[in-house]
Amino acid sequence: MNKTAQIIRKYPLSLICIAVIWYLSFFTPPKTELEDVPLIDKWVHMIMYGGTWTLVWLEYLRSHTHLNYRKLFWWVWLLPIMMSGMIELLQEYCTNGRRSGDWLDLLANSIGITLATAVGMLAKRLFFR
Repeated sequence: MNKTAQIIRKYPLSLICIAVIWYLSFFTPPKTELEDVPLIDKWVHMIMYGGTWTLVWLEYLRSHTHLNYRKLFWWVWLLPIMMSGMIELLQEYCTNGRRSGDWLDLLANSIGITLATAVGMLAKRLFFR
C-alpha cells in the first residue's frame, strides 16, 4: 500500500478537518451578531486548531503502539503552527483585501495546537498504555 493511502486510512477525520480549516481560512465569512463579542475570533481559532490537532493525536494513538516523539514534534506541533503562519500570510497578501492576516490569529492557533499536544500526551498516559 502506498504512503498516501496509508495516511488517508489512518487519519481520515483529521484530513477532513484540515481541509475545512483551509476552506474556512479563505472564504468570506458572513456578518453575524457574534462579531461584537470581544476576541471571539481568537477563541474560534483556538478551538478550531485545538480540536483538529486533538483529533490528529487521537488518530495517531489509535494506529500506533509506540510513540515517535520526533515525528510527533514535527507533524503534530511544529508543522501545524507553520501551516497556520502560512495561512495568515496568504490571507494578508493573496486575498485582495477580502481577508487579513493577523499575528494574534497565529498566536491563538499555536495555543490551540499546544493545548491539543497536552491533551494528546495526557490521553496517551491515561488510555493508551
